[in-house]
Amino acid sequence: MVDNSAKIIYHMTPLATWEAQLEQPVYRPPSLIQEGFIHCTAELEKLEQVANHFYRGSPGSFIIVCIAVERLDVELRWEMVDDHVFPHIYGGLNRSAVVDVAPFPRNASNWFVLPPELR
Repeated sequence: MVDNSAKIIYHMTPLATWEAQLEQPVYRPPSLIQEGFIHCTAELEKLEQVANHFYRGSPGSFIIVCIAVERLDVELRWEMVDDHVFPHIYGGLNRSAVVDVAPFPRNASNWFVLPPELR
């Protein structure tokens, strides 16, 4: 069964990608253009795992975008990927749905670690 009761979902992105679109009312990351949706997760621990699995070697600063599900202007689908259900945003992210943006720091070994304010 899919648990789609999360009120806040999380999206990680390079800070530079986010900042390049700050003046736009809708955020459109590369995944939206390439895959048709924005990757998110409802669990911060899963976000940390995904970040370290796929993005640990990526240069630059990253952020965590905290999104209020009920404020989304586009469709949100809960979809199974590798035995886990992830929320995917099908369309651009309206900035009015963003409730917080937090840094996604790394430790001395370049591992992503959740910031204290989100733990």
